[in-house]
Formats: sequence, structure tokens, C-alpha cells
Amino acid sequence: MSTTRTRLTPAVAIVGGGPAGLRAAAELAPAVPGGTLVLERERDAGGIPRHCAHTGFGVRDLHRVLTGPDYARRMVRAAERAGAEIRTGAMVTGWSPDGGLEVTAPDGLFEVRPRAIVLATGARERPRTARLIPGDRPDGVYTTGHLQNLVHLHHRSPGRRAVVVGSELVSWSAVLTLREAGCRTVLMTSERPRGEAYALLPLAGRAGLRVPLRTRTRVVRIIGKGRVEAVQIEDAGSGRRWNVPCDTVVFTGDWIPDNELARAAGLDLDPGTLGPAVDGALGTSRPEVFAAGNLLHPVDTADVAALDGAHVAGSVLDHLAGLPRPGGAVRVVAEAPLRWISPGTHRPGGRGPARGRLLAWADEYVPFPRVTVSQDGRTLAERRLPWPAAPGRVFRVPAGMLDGARPDGGDVRVSLRR
Repeated sequence: MSTTRTRLTPAVAIVGGGPAGLRAAAELAPAVPGGTLVLERERDAGGIPRHCAHTGFGVRDLHRVLTGPDYARRMVRAAERAGAEIRTGAMVTGWSPDGGLEVTAPDGLFEVRPRAIVLATGARERPRTARLIPGDRPDGVYTTGHLQNLVHLHHRSPGRRAVVVGSELVSWSAVLTLREAGCRTVLMTSERPRGEAYALLPLAGRAGLRVPLRTRTRVVRIIGKGRVEAVQIEDAGSGRRWNVPCDTVVFTGDWIPDNELARAAGLDLDPGTLGPAVDGALGTSRPEVFAAGNLLHPVDTADVAALDGAHVAGSVLDHLAGLPRPGGAVRVVAEAPLRWISPGTHRPGGRGPARGRLLAWADEYVPFPRVTVSQDGRTLAERRLPWPAAPGRVFRVPAGMLDGARPDGGDVRVSLRR
């Protein structure tokens, strides 16, 4: 028995109403005859910034400093004023046989059949279960997203004493959320030899927030029956273990893209990021499907995701105008200690990536790395960069270092050393 779906035919459909999707909608809506539709599964659009009450949003894209909720509201207003239609509570459940989007919404079932699709579904943190942390299964265990939702949207208290697992930027965001809710962070623990966020944050954390950061340590057990009572910590060097009393545990970072729709569409996936494989124009292996934001590089800041949205809008307009995609694509391969690099495809003569930067993730701290780009044993470019490659935050490589790549030269390799 088939289910009848109402067909919608906007020119462009954008899946995801976070910073990347909303900025793409704001750019496309005034330029595209036929309508731009944003499909957002949450009750309200705006993405993760909606429940990040601290400041620091909008620096790169809006050139001002806003709180997360203020930033989210501005993004929504900009898309609506540009003429985009935003449907909230609209869950994209799959793909129709002819390549459309199957949508379940409060007002019915729909098949959305646009001329171009932008996937901007973002990323999520791996929960405790995916990290294989043994022990009891009590209440009081969160990811940062769950914590911020609980505190900022539902105005509930998570507890009184918290252990934060991870030391990325998002980990300090969790600390600020806990503080606002009246919950003290008694320990931040990281397996890395140094904090993963910018050096200023651990210093400020110890001095202002009074958060002790223990590196080279990990949580090996959660203790508690009805509610968390403690976590067991192990020192990586000595193997010594001890219990830290707490009633709240927040697992932060360790990101994975929300790639279910990309996989269901049969799109080529990047083996490093696990998001869709894209070129500099943010085009995927299906010409009418594009991707943007933290679905591609989990995870970067909201303003960088928004600038991805502006970049992908230009590519969508080129596609709708019938401009051909340049051929001669070559893979861009990250070599250790880089885990991944995005975009992972380079088209000589085609559009370069947003902001003229390749985005990469490093597994080791290298303070002033010398980056080498090579192809077929030939060095294309070599440059020492004045910013560090550090675990827990995105490392940026000037895209111009790929300019000498040949379409017939095979994989382009990006490496770094001290």
C-alpha cells in the first residue's frame, strides 16, 4: 500500500536550518526564480547556536560578536527577509525513486523535487555508548548538545558537580553552560598531552572559572546506580586510577557528521571525515546535490559553516544556470599526522574552497608546521605556516598551494612536519 505525498517543486531545497543552510538560503532566495525551501527537523531553526548562550558568534561572517541565540535569530531573519521558506519540524526521512526528498512534517507527508539540493545537516558528538566507556548506566550523562538543550531550552539543572570529558573549544562551551546552571566543573580530562583549545582558554579556565584540566588522563568507568556518583580516572603514564565524585558527566567533541541522508543517496563519502566527498565548489558525486558546513568538516565554528553556505550558493547558481562542472578531478590526500582534509577533491581550473582555505584535522600538536603539497613525487608547494596544527581544532591550509596540480598527475598529497 503506497502512501500519498504532496509534491513540492522549489528550485532549491536545503536540508538543515543551521548556520550553513540559513546563509545559503539567504543568498539563494533573491537570486533563484521558483523558490528556496529550508527543511529543518527541529521546532525552531538556527542550529546549535540557539542553545549556546555564551558570546563569540558572528565574528567572521557578520563582523560582530553575538551570543549564540542572537546569532541564530539573525540568521533566521536574514533568510526569511530574503524570501526563503523555512519549514520547521520537517524531517527528511529518505529519497524518492526519482531523486526527490521524502519529508514528514506536522502538516503532512511531502515529496520535495527541486532542481538542486544542499545538504547542511551538520555534525554531532559521539555519546558515551559510542566511546565504549564501561560501568553503570545512571542518569546524569550528557553530550554538550544534550546539556545545552537541557539548560538553555528547557531551563533545567543538570546537577551540582560535573566532570567534562575533552578539552576542545566545545568543552569550554560546556563549562560555561554548566556554570550558568549552577553546576561546578570539578575536572576537565583529556587523553591529549596538552589542552586542545586555544592556549588562552585553559589559562582563563584555571584562573577565572577555576576548572582543573588534567591531560594524559581518561575516564575508564562511570559509577552510580540511579544517578552518577563518580567517575574513575586513569593516568596514561603511570596507570594509576582514582575516583572523582560527581553527579554529572559531559562527553564533548569526538565529532561525526550527520551523514545518513548522504549515505542513503549513495553519495561518495570522504574516508577521513565520513561526510560527503566534495570538490572546491562543494559539489558531491551527484551533480544536483551539494553539501556545506560541518557535515563536511566536523567540526568548525558556526561562522565558518555560514561562510560555507555563502560559498555553496554560488555553486548552486552556476548549476542552475547550466554551467558545466570542470573535469579532471584529483583526490587530495591527508598524510599523518593529518587525519583528514576538506575538500578532498581538487578540480584544476575550477572553483577553489570557501575563504581560499583547505580545512584539515591533526592528531598531533605541531607549533609552526611546514606544509608540503606534492603530486606524483613532485613538490608543488612548501610553506611554513605561522599558526599551529593542534588536535581538537581545524587547521587551515592556503588553497593556493594546490595551484600547480595537474589533472592527469594522480593524487595530491598534503603533509606537514616540524
